[in-house]
Amino acid sequence: MPLLDLSLDELEQYRPDLVAPADLLQRWEATLAAAREHDLDLAVVPVDAGLIALETFDVTFAGFGGDPIKAWYVRPRGVTGPLPVVVEYNGYGGGRGLVHERLFWAAAGYAHLFMDTRGQGSGWGSGGVTADRSGEAGGPSHPGFMTRGVLDFDTYYYRRLITDAVRAVDAARGLPGVDPERVVVAGGSQGGGLALAVSGLVQGLSAVLADVPFLCHIRRGVETSETDPYAEVARYLAVHRGHIDQVFRTMAYVDGVHLGARATAPALFSVALMDPICPPSTVYAAYHAYGGPASVEIYPFNGHEGGQGHHQVRQLAWLRTVLGEPSGG
Repeated sequence: MPLLDLSLDELEQYRPDLVAPADLLQRWEATLAAAREHDLDLAVVPVDAGLIALETFDVTFAGFGGDPIKAWYVRPRGVTGPLPVVVEYNGYGGGRGLVHERLFWAAAGYAHLFMDTRGQGSGWGSGGVTADRSGEAGGPSHPGFMTRGVLDFDTYYYRRLITDAVRAVDAARGLPGVDPERVVVAGGSQGGGLALAVSGLVQGLSAVLADVPFLCHIRRGVETSETDPYAEVARYLAVHRGHIDQVFRTMAYVDGVHLGARATAPALFSVALMDPICPPSTVYAAYHAYGGPASVEIYPFNGHEGGQGHHQVRQLAWLRTVLGEPSGG
């Protein structure tokens, strides 16, 4: 895959003049307040996954509209004291899968909550189990999730999903064995975009890990990427020619550039310079707009897979500089 976007020198200077909706904070405060009118209904049920060194739990909590959202909770076995918790969000089309499939953070000594993604989980991986119960038609959409309810923020799919992601932090802070003052949000691609959104909507986070994040500088992504999920929007607008302004007005409310600008926690980004799915300029736009201290790890010859295991090593070292060694006695 050749370089498809700006040069690295251009990326390092890339700071587009993007204007957030004037009522961005007001609309999100109202959305989250409505979600929190529902009891969190946190349920934590032990699961025997056959893992000797780790404890595993099936978690349910109330997300947008009080809808039940599933997650896996994994932590080191035999640790008695409170641990920092990594709340992780998944990539586009994937579900929470099987509990034994994501053990990295728990094996490294952290508590780990991995959120299922409402309505997704059938595109790849081992499946998801969370329905999009509050889904509203909100007008026509292209198959996929990017244009579901896109004609208005109130009906937009990502309003629901980002609310779930915020409530996952609420749930994580109530889990047994978790230090509620040491919460990290993390994810790659769609998960990275969700982590950035949450970083600007939740107070008191300790760190943010945003890998090749999606949902950033969305209009540029739609205009430059020939690949789904951004291409879903382009195909929709090729049919609904009169909806252009309305669509991008709605998407501005969920854009990681605008929401991440409100963050204060330290963040580690990653970017792949041959990424055809999340063009590097969209990642750099979010990185440069981010409100807290931030650094970025660059993978010049990788596509959307980014740094993979190599980047996990970098994340672990960086997080220990931010939080110190995880400990729980």
